[in-house]
Amino acid sequence: MFSASLLIPAIIAATLAYLAGSVSAAILICRLMNLPDPRESGSGNPGATNVLRVGGKFAAALTLLGDALKGLLPVAITGLIIPHPPTIALVAIAAFLGHLYPIFFDFRGGKGVATALGALFGLSMQAGLLAIVTWLAICLAFRISSLAALATFALVPLYLFTSGQSAFAMVYVVIAVFLFYSHRGNIKRILNGTEPRLGKS
Repeated sequence: MFSASLLIPAIIAATLAYLAGSVSAAILICRLMNLPDPRESGSGNPGATNVLRVGGKFAAALTLLGDALKGLLPVAITGLIIPHPPTIALVAIAAFLGHLYPIFFDFRGGKGVATALGALFGLSMQAGLLAIVTWLAICLAFRISSLAALATFALVPLYLFTSGQSAFAMVYVVIAVFLFYSHRGNIKRILNGTEPRLGKS
């Protein structure tokens, strides 16, 4: 999978991707905009949905963009410099795990949806667009962001397979497992009917 000549570059690329993923857009944007720390307010999650609760739409949009870019850019840049699918897959997972477990913020990160989506666009534009359409459709139907995210990423491996990027489908099986784990509290609330809906406190 990794030849001797590619092993060191792959490790370097994955390390840089993890460090990029560890930069929390939610925390930095809230500090810059003098908003409450998202780890201490709302749901306590440093992600776009919680920033929407504590800081409004503009701050949430910036957070979403920042978290998506730290998934997209490492994958896209690696694809240009090291066009080696296993290395690109490793970088995608590293950026995602950096968001979940950021070294700069005591390994207390967000749930990874935006970063996983950004990395997905770096792998396949078609699969990324299908993921957005799926998220929007489920979110509009049920008004539950976490449910839309979980359903979407359960389908992403299939989207990668059908879009001609089957080499990366297993990457998103792994990412989906982590996403379901990071959303375990949400899943419990969905099942008992207490998960907050978008637009409601």
